[in-house]
Amino acid sequence: MEHQVLAWITQYGYLAIFSLLVLGIVGLPVPDETLLTFTGYLVYAGHLALPGAFFAAFCGSACGITLSYALGRWFGLGLIHRYGRYLRIRQDHVDKAHAWFRRAGHWSLTFGYFIPGVRHFTAYAAGMSELEAPQFCLFAYSGAALWAATFLSLGYFLGERWHAVQQNLDRYLLGFTLVAAVLIVGWLVWRWLRRRAPR
Repeated sequence: MEHQVLAWITQYGYLAIFSLLVLGIVGLPVPDETLLTFTGYLVYAGHLALPGAFFAAFCGSACGITLSYALGRWFGLGLIHRYGRYLRIRQDHVDKAHAWFRRAGHWSLTFGYFIPGVRHFTAYAAGMSELEAPQFCLFAYSGAALWAATFLSLGYFLGERWHAVQQNLDRYLLGFTLVAAVLIVGWLVWRWLRRRAPR
């Protein structure tokens, strides 16, 4: 799959970048980070222009996550209301999910791009929790820009070494995920202890 994706980008350029990222963000098995890093390399090699590559990557990511959000909003709640009782999901669970997104969940839209497997579900969850569209757009599109810029830059500055580093990219992302999880848990524990401390 990876070799086919890289061949499509080489042959069709910006259109392939946009289309593949839409499909990848929705949840199809597209190697998104490899795609972006390779695109950065093609910019380095002079085969693509940086503004066009970034625009295609950002628009593809933004369109993909918007489609996921719309699917979650249009069909997710309907499925929950219809079949939720079989899974013991009640309206108060939906209300709590919505409240969580209002407090902190929107950040998962921004930084979830960098966590393998997470970016495919955050937008669905945001739609199902009925997160307001302006809030969704602010955090999801900021994340799309940051994510695209990060991996395009990685491919560009690595140049010919992009593939050697990319092969270990999943390991780096897993490490990042574990560190982020530890920091988040530590912060939550600190908040909990602070609230329970006598005043």
